[in-house]
Amino acid sequence: MLDTQESPLSRIITTALPAHGHVSPLLAIAADLAARGHEVVFLGGSRFAETVERAGVRFAALPAEIDWDDRDLDAAFPGRAELAPGPERIAFDVRHVFLDPVPHQYRALLALLAEFPADAVITDAFIQGMLPLALARPRAERPALIGIGITPSMLPSVDTAPFGLALPPLAGEEGRIRNRSLQEEVDRRAEPLQRYAEKVFAEAGVRLPEGPRGLAQVTVPDAYLQLTVPGFEYPRSDAPASYRMIGALPGNVGEEQPLPAWWDEVTGERPVVVVTQGTLANDDLDQLVAPTVRALADRDVLVVAATARPDGPEALTGLLGGRLPENVRATGYVPFDRLLPHTDVLVSNGGYGGVQTALRYGVPLVVAGASEDKPEVAARVQWAGVGLDLRTGRPEPETVGRAVDQVLAEGRFRERARTLGAEFAAYRPFDTIAELVESL
Repeated sequence: MLDTQESPLSRIITTALPAHGHVSPLLAIAADLAARGHEVVFLGGSRFAETVERAGVRFAALPAEIDWDDRDLDAAFPGRAELAPGPERIAFDVRHVFLDPVPHQYRALLALLAEFPADAVITDAFIQGMLPLALARPRAERPALIGIGITPSMLPSVDTAPFGLALPPLAGEEGRIRNRSLQEEVDRRAEPLQRYAEKVFAEAGVRLPEGPRGLAQVTVPDAYLQLTVPGFEYPRSDAPASYRMIGALPGNVGEEQPLPAWWDEVTGERPVVVVTQGTLANDDLDQLVAPTVRALADRDVLVVAATARPDGPEALTGLLGGRLPENVRATGYVPFDRLLPHTDVLVSNGGYGGVQTALRYGVPLVVAGASEDKPEVAARVQWAGVGLDLRTGRPEPETVGRAVDQVLAEGRFRERARTLGAEFAAYRPFDTIAELVESL
């Protein structure tokens, strides 16, 4: 038997966009593989270097040209701030956040492989600069490439509406006709972006396969692992064999968070409602956190406002006229894996990881999200029966209050969330990934 203390099982590169919500799942995978005896290097944004190293993983920085700070995307990408959330901003992000870095990402990977000849590369699916590795070389001449789906699946299908429309499946032939018509329209509108993508990949020396980019993200890697369960993802009868759902990962790695002084209150008799805007779209707490606090100020509930920013409690207090309601506890960061077992409802703007973490603990949701992939997450929450989709990113307090009351009062949401929690518990994503790495 191989002595893993003297010789690593495999050499593995993991990589993610330099954004907290992308780094967290890939770092969790890297840390688990390192603990199993593999030699792992994490290629990522420089601001995460200490977190990566605390997790017991070697760090390598992305090139400076693409090492932006996700805490201020508008500063990193001039012109973005002028675009309202919606189609125009999405098109901007596709061009400049996801596509422009492709040649730089690919060159960084090749440079790292030259001094660290890895057996496998495990990548956040949004690092599209890893795709040329498989497009340029036959399998025998390169590492195995494994894509990780950290957002709702964008895989096109005859059974689903195009990603971005936030439409749940429609059964039968009627649904397929609808989906086909919508896909044709989306493809027509996306033609300029498709040509742009082809140009960018040509600069990396490869030809992008025919079809939507969402298809290439799944079919080009040797394996594509979606971090969810079938109960929270639309069925696709035409999904390729490389596409697998493997469950959700546990919380953040390398980021120990102390418990707040009021922690004992979350185990009290009052229902606990947690509200958060996640780690990306949290610059304006008046979108969801403040309206939720206003809505629940007179309710017999404990409201935990998890702002996910160090100045969050102060900023929220300012929005509320300088004083928090008696039943509100505001915090910058809180260990969600310890808070959610005591939570009765999570009010969220639809971060994929946070929503699924709630479901792992059987917590029903109220979701209000308008940016990035959040409308798609919210649509899945309602489709799965685990909560309500408010279909806006900036709800009125009365709307939030009614939704929270409904979720608390109607046991069907909690029951369905617990059923989904049991489904998540049946999966062993770390074991699945490790077994796949070893088989490839």
